[in-house]
Amino acid sequence: MATRLLRTNFIRRSYRLPAFSPVGPPTVTASTAVVPEILSFGQQAPEPPLHHPKPTEESHDGLDLSDQARLFSSVPTSDLLRSTAVLHAAAIGPMVDLGTWVMSSKLMDASVTRGMVLGLVKGTFYDHFCAGEDADAAAERVRSVYEATGLKGMLVYGVEHADDAASCDDNMQQFIRTIEAAKSLPTSHFSSVVVKITAICPISLLKRVSDLLRWEYKSPNFKLSWKLKSFPVFSDSSPLYHTNSEPEPLTAEEERELDAAHGRIQEICRKCQESNVPLLIDAEDTILQPAIDYMAYSSAIMFNADKDRPIVYNTIQAYLRDAGERLHLAVQNAEKENVPMGFKLVRGAYMSSEARLADSLGCKSPVHDTIQDTHSCYNNCMTFLMEKASNGSGFGVVLATHNADSGRLASRKASDLGIDKQNGKIEFAQLYGMSDALSFGLKRAGFNVSKYMPFGPVATAIPYLLRRAYENRGMMATGAHDRQLMRMELKRRLIAGIA
Repeated sequence: MATRLLRTNFIRRSYRLPAFSPVGPPTVTASTAVVPEILSFGQQAPEPPLHHPKPTEESHDGLDLSDQARLFSSVPTSDLLRSTAVLHAAAIGPMVDLGTWVMSSKLMDASVTRGMVLGLVKGTFYDHFCAGEDADAAAERVRSVYEATGLKGMLVYGVEHADDAASCDDNMQQFIRTIEAAKSLPTSHFSSVVVKITAICPISLLKRVSDLLRWEYKSPNFKLSWKLKSFPVFSDSSPLYHTNSEPEPLTAEEERELDAAHGRIQEICRKCQESNVPLLIDAEDTILQPAIDYMAYSSAIMFNADKDRPIVYNTIQAYLRDAGERLHLAVQNAEKENVPMGFKLVRGAYMSSEARLADSLGCKSPVHDTIQDTHSCYNNCMTFLMEKASNGSGFGVVLATHNADSGRLASRKASDLGIDKQNGKIEFAQLYGMSDALSFGLKRAGFNVSKYMPFGPVATAIPYLLRRAYENRGMMATGAHDRQLMRMELKRRLIAGIA
């Protein structure tokens, strides 16, 4: 089997997050940082001075991130101390470099040193960023987080890619177990489960399907006999340079593999539908995304039967130039077909790899030129989706962001539109172990807020943990603000304890 969970060749490549990929802006927020490849936009900004309004100062939008005592009131001092230490350690560049070297070295081949390293990782970074070693443990972590903080959980089986049918089948069963674990929780405790299509369909096949879909868009007379009903996956501004000549048709074996991949995602969707558990489908880079969008939308057409709330959500990456156009096309077609649709809105995950590929082909990157363009695209898409969700239609929106400015804008928009913050149609999400100040602030403002909670054995979680470390180190205008709020709260508690 060839499921990619760990080891040298993955760790040495550009780190990726399962496509929950919000980023923070170069402004003062309580979000994580602007960093390459992962949650990021890949551009750094100088760290601005921090301004702290008085604790009694309430923001006119209802989102107050100034009072650390109220924000972290539900966090025990021991947990706050550990979180502060882990996030500070992850922000030290040489320490991250050393950890990366250790994880990709021969030290991990020796049982003694491997055990020591994994033991150290489990007690620190793993426990901070991951929810447990299996679905049941993760469900219990979701329960404890909700009972302590009121924050919901998104359960995420932490697998990246699979290269063969056996691995895809195994991963499908893990996703099914994840749904069953979510179903065991009270509905108030969790919001959704997350799946990566790359874990249940070989990447080589996703590339082939994406090539064929691009050529069909370029040449309307080019027909794909295997294609299911779906929504548009391209717009006039979509990048098509990945496919410069007519691809060979799928072979009979490839068509069987594609049928099997459809069968896996449909089985996952069917289980979610039966269990009333929303399913969020993660995004990838543009070389694969057409096939992922195609499978997501075809699944939504089949399984989003409830007119009040969708089961299947697709992901829109706002750092792509064509994101707004593709979102509007998908929404228009969903409304035309009377199909409720869910969208998870992120900024983007693969800026560096997108730029490298485009440059190698002599083309312009599909990513916006500036981070401000990305922020504008995100906020425009967010406003559009909130308006759709507010008018009584069956749209659902997950605003996955570590950007407090977007949070403030959404809070104001919700008030303007008279949106019921608790009806489940609009919610926010941040990564578990990161941007807690923003999560708590949004929760106090009355919104449903979830933490993206990956799980899996310690050894398989290392690539994810290394990405978290890289996100924390290079930036850190917004992450520094979060850490400073934690330090201020620890200092306040210490002084209060002494007095």
